[in-house]
Amino acid sequence: MAFAPNSIQELKAKLVASKTPANEILDATASALSHANSNQSHNTYLWRNEAWTLTEAQRAAALLQEPGTSPNQLCGVPVSVKDCFDLAGSPTSCGTRFYRDLHGIAAHDSWLVAQLRAAGAVITGKTHLHPLAYGITGENPEFGDCLQPDNPQALTGGSSSGAAASVQEGSALAAIGTDTGGSVRVPAALCGLAGYRASHGRGDWRGGAHLAPSFDTFGWLFRDLTDGPLLGSLFGPTNPRSSTLSNRFAVIPDAFLHDCEAAVRASYQQSQAELASLGLAASTVAVDWWADSLEIFAPIQAHEAAQIHAGHFAEFETSIRQRLEWGASLSSSAIAALRQRHQEFLRRMDDLLATHELLLLPAAPVTCLHAGADHSQTRTRLLRYTTPISLSGMPAVTLPYFANGKPSGGMQLVAAREDDARLLALAAIVGVLRNSQDESAPPSC
Repeated sequence: MAFAPNSIQELKAKLVASKTPANEILDATASALSHANSNQSHNTYLWRNEAWTLTEAQRAAALLQEPGTSPNQLCGVPVSVKDCFDLAGSPTSCGTRFYRDLHGIAAHDSWLVAQLRAAGAVITGKTHLHPLAYGITGENPEFGDCLQPDNPQALTGGSSSGAAASVQEGSALAAIGTDTGGSVRVPAALCGLAGYRASHGRGDWRGGAHLAPSFDTFGWLFRDLTDGPLLGSLFGPTNPRSSTLSNRFAVIPDAFLHDCEAAVRASYQQSQAELASLGLAASTVAVDWWADSLEIFAPIQAHEAAQIHAGHFAEFETSIRQRLEWGASLSSSAIAALRQRHQEFLRRMDDLLATHELLLLPAAPVTCLHAGADHSQTRTRLLRYTTPISLSGMPAVTLPYFANGKPSGGMQLVAAREDDARLLALAAIVGVLRNSQDESAPPSC
């Protein structure tokens, strides 16, 4: 049976201990490919080529043998890539047939793909996304709605829908996503995965399709929180801004949680207790001024998206076309006023994190988006929890929680801009704590 690791750390340990690490890489790749597109909608990937991926696995195996190659790199790790980044020899759809056909086959790797390949990652394919990455449910009228491999009655959430599905189904140990308004954090929460949204401005978007450059960030979806520091190093410096871990965090008032499901509220309390067990002290902060966040975020996002997709609005589904038309209709003076409000919001968020170091809140108020349900109002409900962080450009790690074996809400742990390394280090400590508790638990009957 092919070796099927559950985390990057497990794969790395296997490679270090093995006398034939090249064979282990090939086995892990074969196992990953055997699970591809195994969700009920069979659309985790919008492009994949098994022969090409196996060749990449052989290249990674050869790279591992080169002098100076560290086993802590991504060498041999199966990774999926959201289909808004160019990979030479494949199309880039951005979740639409229109762009897939218009742009044809990419001649060059995007910066992100080049980084992955240089690190020895084995790319398993390019994953499903909400059209233009402009949505948060994972619904797509052209390529089908993306269903969770672990729960075929549930949507993955989006826009990094296939990214979440690839990790759930085991066709990737980690998945590249993007997060503009919550597109890593929400799928992570709904699918019971860890997620990392990088600080705005980290990495290089050459060869990647923007939605709204003022807010677009790189991100990862993965299973084990201990993998976060390694994954985060792909986008930027790994040295923390401070040599000490955070010792305090802010929480939001109960009144803000009025539309949260009971399971999400319970997970929020659990996450606070988990951080407290690590010696962090909590303070409640007033966030009534967040009420303006979507009013600032949505029009700027629509305006920038309209500029990028000008001339093509008619090619896209109705709700997205209407948003683009709205964005195009906004005057320059209106956008200038919104950008001033954005800067003031950002300043207040900077002050909040300077005082409290970390911020904890739910990534979504719900535990499940039911497939086939009416989600016309879902976007607004979810963005209420994510846009304050999107406006601030801050990094966030989604901590997954479960009840009775099912996702019960993911929590956003947020840090100051460019404090990614320290945030990921703390999340990894949470992962170590959880792993030790799992190992000490008695086996189930």
